[in-house]
Amino acid sequence: MAQLDEKQVSGIAFITQVMGESFGAAFCDAATSDDFGSVITRMAAGWAFHDAWQHQGLERRAKSIAIISALIATRQPLELKNHVKIGIANGLSAAELEGLLIQLTPYVGFPCIASATTAVIEAMREAGISPEGIQTSEEKGML
Repeated sequence: MAQLDEKQVSGIAFITQVMGESFGAAFCDAATSDDFGSVITRMAAGWAFHDAWQHQGLERRAKSIAIISALIATRQPLELKNHVKIGIANGLSAAELEGLLIQLTPYVGFPCIASATTAVIEAMREAGISPEGIQTSEEKGML
């Protein structure tokens, strides 16, 4: 069982605060195990969730917008879902998430936005803020 340093413990506390006890416990278990990928989880705990997320340069809401934009642009739908949920915890609304997708469309293209929209809708559903009757393009039969 791996030992965590102060930054990693702080990072796990942060991710637990924004993603909930269940996610935090799973993240902690992954970080303290000696399983495949545990070193990467510890790196994320210390570097991303302590050093970057807890840095005072930007407010959490702005950090969420930046990270969500980067994940959309790099086509990372699984991480995007997690960070949309973090963004919601940091105060982003469904209308703002849609506005972000619209703003990014001319820069990243329609295929990228179509994939991102699915991830955003799924994350909003999981977070309980999905607008009534919203469907993904796949559910509409468009993809």
